[in-house]
Amino acid sequence: MRIDAHQHFWSLQRGDYSWPTPDLTELFRNFGPADLAPLLAAAGIDGTVLVQATPTAAETSYLLGIARHEPFVKAVIGWADLAAPDAARRVDLLARDPWLKGLRPMIQAFPDDRWMLRAELTPAFAALARHGLVLDALVQPRHLPILPDLLDRHPDLVVVIDHGAKPAIARGDFAGWARDIAVLARREGVYCKLSGLWTEAGGNRSAEAVGPYIAHLLACFGPRRILWGSDWPVLRLAGDYADWHAQCRAMTGGYSKADRDDIFGGTARRVYGLR
Repeated sequence: MRIDAHQHFWSLQRGDYSWPTPDLTELFRNFGPADLAPLLAAAGIDGTVLVQATPTAAETSYLLGIARHEPFVKAVIGWADLAAPDAARRVDLLARDPWLKGLRPMIQAFPDDRWMLRAELTPAFAALARHGLVLDALVQPRHLPILPDLLDRHPDLVVVIDHGAKPAIARGDFAGWARDIAVLARREGVYCKLSGLWTEAGGNRSAEAVGPYIAHLLACFGPRRILWGSDWPVLRLAGDYADWHAQCRAMTGGYSKADRDDIFGGTARRVYGLR
C-alpha cells in the first residue's frame, strides 16, 4: 500500500483559517477529497495521512469527520493547545478516536525558538508518548539544535519532522541544515517526511537544486525512517502532484524495491499504525 504521508483539506467558509490568504490564488478555495482522488489514482497512491492546517480544535474535529467517511484517508494528524492547563486531558480525549494518530502544534509559528521546552508543555508531551501518538514537528532549521533537548526530556516520544525541517533551498543554505539534520537523525524515534521541499526552492524545482537535499535526508534517516508526502494542496504553489511524485521516484531509483516500498508507504504505516 502506497501512502501520501502529508496532505491537507480545508473549507474556507468554516472561518478559522488565517492562511491561505486571498492573494494566494492557487490555494484560496476549498479543497476536499474529490479534488485529491484523481491525483492519487494517477500516481498509484492508496491512502493518505490528513494533516491539520490551522490551530483550532474545531478543524481537528472537521478532519476526523472526513476520515470516518473517506476510505483513502487512513489517519489524521490534528491539533490541540499543548500549553493549556488541561492539555493532558485534551490529549487523552483525542486519543480515543482511532483515526487520530498524532498532533502538530505548528512550532514554526512561535517567535520563541525554544517554545517546545517550556515547562507547561511537559504534561501534554507525556500524554502523547503515553498514548503512542506522534508529534508531527512543523519546524525550521533554527529549531533543529533544540529538538534533541526535547527528546532528552521525553525519550519515549515519537517525532516526525515535517518537510525535512524546511531547508532554505532558494538561498542555497545547505551546510548548517545538513549538519543539524544529521545530528538529529542519530536519535531513535525520529523520522522525517520527504515533502514540502519544492515550496522552499523558490521556483527552481530541478534535480540539481532539490536533489542534494533529498539525497541528504535519505542518507541520514534511511528508507525505514523516511515518509514520502505531497504537502498537497500547498504543493500547488510550486508545481503539480505527478511531477513531485515522479522526481522522488527518480531520486530513489537506485534503492531496492523493499526500500522504496518503505519510503512510499511502509514507514508511514509503521509510524502511524495505519489500518
